[in-house]
Amino acid sequence: MRRSALGRSWPNAIAVVLVIFFAFPVYWMVSTAFKKTTDIISKTPVFIPLNGTLEHFTTATGADQFWSFVANSFIVTVVAVAASLVIATAAAFAVTRMRFRGRKAFVLVVMVAQMAPWEVMSISIYMIVRDNDMLNSLVPLTLFYMMMVLPFTIWTLRGFMAAVPKELEESAMVDGCSRFQAFMRVIFPLLVPGLMSTSLFGFITAWNELPLVLVLNKATGPGTAQTLPLWLTSFQTTFGDDWGATMAASTLFALPVLVVFFLFQRKAVGGLTDGAVKG
Repeated sequence: MRRSALGRSWPNAIAVVLVIFFAFPVYWMVSTAFKKTTDIISKTPVFIPLNGTLEHFTTATGADQFWSFVANSFIVTVVAVAASLVIATAAAFAVTRMRFRGRKAFVLVVMVAQMAPWEVMSISIYMIVRDNDMLNSLVPLTLFYMMMVLPFTIWTLRGFMAAVPKELEESAMVDGCSRFQAFMRVIFPLLVPGLMSTSLFGFITAWNELPLVLVLNKATGPGTAQTLPLWLTSFQTTFGDDWGATMAASTLFALPVLVVFFLFQRKAVGGLTDGAVKG
């Protein structure tokens, strides 16, 4: 009995250590956002800010063009995710329900595209956007963000689509539904967990992306087409980095992702596992 109890306690202890290891930086970020500047630069660490302040949040939200950055980030992220879901749903339906030459090659290309690092293509992307006179614009940024999340979205929705029996769709068509009506009434409701999981992944990817926006938009100087990741790099004073404002900005930056994650958590976790193993 003691050995069995000891054997069960080790995984729990390791899990607790891992949780602390990954959660402590987040706690330190949030707590530093509420600390006074004297506590931040103190040689003695202050783990719990008893005398907190909102000064750093005021500094962060009072930055130049803050609300423009917020609007740009939401526009780019939402449009990229929505467009990728529409295209990926159509592509997944074609791959699982239709037989055409090159279908397996298409799936292979999707896998390769998912593994390719976008950072190595940043110079080529910059040259394409520059030659088309579209630097410092949200349009190419949205397009490339959509392309970044599209392979994963297609792959995941393909697994969900393949898990839906064809007989359900055929029965709906026998009852008088067109193929589109059968898809919307039978298949689409069963894809909701997959749509949530892929939209969560796409939202996090597009929301946090920095290298591409740094190349395409900051290269042309300050403008209205910059996003929140660039905003996080702007908190500097003549004395160096303003860590209080930086941590407050990072906390604000993480809030939308946390909200989306907790809203979609239950469906998203099941969607990721089901879509990855089926089909």
